[in-house]
Amino acid sequence: MAMYSAEFLGTLILILFGGGVVANVSLNKSKANGGGWIVVTAAWGFGVAIAAYTTGWISGAHLNPALTIGLASIGDISWALVPGYIVSQMLGAMAGATLVFLAFKDHFDQTDDGDTKLGIFSTIPAIRNTVSNLITEIIGTAILVLGILGINNNNNGVGPLSALLAGILVWAIGLSLGGPTGYAINPARDLGPRIAHALLPIKGKRDGDWGYAWIPVVGPIIGGLLGAFIYRLFSSMWI
Repeated sequence: MAMYSAEFLGTLILILFGGGVVANVSLNKSKANGGGWIVVTAAWGFGVAIAAYTTGWISGAHLNPALTIGLASIGDISWALVPGYIVSQMLGAMAGATLVFLAFKDHFDQTDDGDTKLGIFSTIPAIRNTVSNLITEIIGTAILVLGILGINNNNNGVGPLSALLAGILVWAIGLSLGGPTGYAINPARDLGPRIAHALLPIKGKRDGDWGYAWIPVVGPIIGGLLGAFIYRLFSSMWI
């Protein structure tokens, strides 16, 4: 139970930082309106680090079903833990998105564009192309999982710095690969808030773009599996 509650709280913190920064830079009359991509990517990365430091000592701070599934696929965690982790991550993401809405309620009311409002909760591709969008999410998540496994390799001896380095990794992914799809790289990060968007009483909201919603779920899961297996393959050659 402790591990599941930690995953819930950690994912809530992540979405509060990440969804919050998108709301901050995009909603009308926010003092941070127009803050730009560097601001968005930095807050997502810092959110990962803070969430990991807060809860990682209990659950490992997966905060991401793709990472959980990837680690289980190479035997780093038990498959028995996976369903509870994923449910906790999804619920935490929904709760975090709800807090973002409550914090920015007046600014949601002052913003007319439905795409802007949806973009606070979920990813929207810059150019809609199913194959390209799927590949982008696969690549981004593969390097996320591969990078996290590398950071935490015992030979690096990073200790308490691992959470900070994971945040820098997410920041770097956003800066380098985030533009095409908004870099979900996490099924809970996208689907949980997307569900919250559908349920919350958001003034003037659009539909949830459910035709696209499978891509930031399936792509990261494939990428998480690939990243885990690629790291395990190469690391086995080096030992």
